[in-house]
Amino acid sequence: MHQEDLGWIMNRKELDPQSSPRAAFGAQLRRSREDHEWIQDELAERMGYSGTHVSAVETCRKSPTLTFARKADEALGTGATFEVMWQAIRKTVLLEGFPEYLQEEAKVAKLRTFELGVIPGVFQTPRYAEALAWADVERGASTPELAAERVSLLKMRQRRLLATRDAPLVYAVLDESCLRRIVGGRDVMIEQLDHLVEQARSPCVTLQLVPFTLGHLRPLLLPVVLLTMRDRTVLGYTESASRGYLERDDDLIRTWEWAYDQLQAGALSPAASLDLIGDIRKELQDGR
Repeated sequence: MHQEDLGWIMNRKELDPQSSPRAAFGAQLRRSREDHEWIQDELAERMGYSGTHVSAVETCRKSPTLTFARKADEALGTGATFEVMWQAIRKTVLLEGFPEYLQEEAKVAKLRTFELGVIPGVFQTPRYAEALAWADVERGASTPELAAERVSLLKMRQRRLLATRDAPLVYAVLDESCLRRIVGGRDVMIEQLDHLVEQARSPCVTLQLVPFTLGHLRPLLLPVVLLTMRDRTVLGYTESASRGYLERDDDLIRTWEWAYDQLQAGALSPAASLDLIGDIRKELQDGR
């Protein structure tokens, strides 16, 4: 047995990943390293750091840098997981409550989302995301620097959720308003709809649309995200205008899951949803 292994058994410091974004980063780094059956020195060698440095990050004695996060993702094959978690530590561009959500999203096995009015971030094209971010700048609610950071963070989340080997299953139910609301102009929307169709054909993505004709029978009135973790626990997330809320209450989660099941039952099938996207795209094309 390695000498470090003996020390690890005797002196292992347990972290509560829910206590802070830094603790979540350290706990996830340790978990990912142990999944590879590497000691800290072995991971450190692959990242170009010392074992002491890796240990300090794992135990919250040192805060990770962006370079450290990127090298951890590269060494561990975790897509953009640690880069996203580093952004959560910074919090500069994030709605209050959202960093806590990001910590859990990085570990999710299945993601179910319902959205109103805008395409969910996981499916947004760069131009669509930029149009939304710059609208905040024009309203004076953000700065150009923060807008750019927000788009960069979104790209990292997309890599983690859609472009890695262990990408989760993604179920998305979109209200028809997400497609009807023009963001960035017709050309941006046409590009966005084409991208949405492309993503909907991915084997890990199931996309359904809720048509306006469902009317008052739509069982969810606010956007909701349901995260199913690898241990099968389920967390929920929703937002108000001022902050985000990560929910762990079992009774509330069961209510949301029931409503989501009803929503999927009332939504168009995946094939019919693609047909509706095509119809809306044609309307945009003809209306140029």
